[in-house]
Amino acid sequence: EFRRVLFRSRSISFFTKMVDELVQFSDTDPELAEGIKWLDAQAQQKGITFYEMVFQVLYKHDMTNRAQQWLNTRN
Repeated sequence: EFRRVLFRSRSISFFTKMVDELVQFSDTDPELAEGIKWLDAQAQQKGITFYEMVFQVLYKHDMTNRAQQWLNTRN
């Protein structure tokens, strides 16, 4: 149980650091900055944190890609 909690804690820390770095990078990338503003607005509308919104978008993107790959292997 402790290992699972430790792994989850490290995973969350890695994810938040990655998102924070992306936000910092947006200072030099206007297109990225606009995307981050949009994500932030969406998060506020849903009543969730910015990090939760980023996770939802990435998760949905990953699941869509996996589903497409699965369909491609069936045909």
